[in-house]
Amino acid sequence: MSLEQEIMTRLKEAMKTKNEDALRSLRAIKAEIIKAKTESGAGGVITEDGELKLLQKMAKQRKDSLEIFEQQGRADLAAKEKAELLVIEQFLPEQLSEDKLKEIIQQIIQQTGASSPADMGKVMGVATKQLAGKADGKAISTQVKALLNK
Repeated sequence: MSLEQEIMTRLKEAMKTKNEDALRSLRAIKAEIIKAKTESGAGGVITEDGELKLLQKMAKQRKDSLEIFEQQGRADLAAKEKAELLVIEQFLPEQLSEDKLKEIIQQIIQQTGASSPADMGKVMGVATKQLAGKADGKAISTQVKALLNK
């Protein structure tokens, strides 16, 4: 089942159960899918990889907003963002644990022959491709910096 079909099914369920948080989140995802499909050059189709990037972008936006709202003491808005983030994350692949991420990045550093912080770009290029959808870019960057600075 494609992401769009899954969203429509869950949207109907959310309407029946009157789950406002899920409705708001699912409608936002549906809108982004439609927007992506109607962009010039898309041809009315969005690939699975495109869907994944779209969901990651939405999750990152929610995380950033959540952080800002918490800093400003806006618990009401932070709660909405957190609820939307939880719904969006249901459609993303399971994220790697910190230990597993560290292990994979160590392997990438060995493969690329990186030895200093100057090689960060080389490692990040391989890591972001290999870990796409499995880990947040910020988490990857943090681990790479920590391991190359040893």
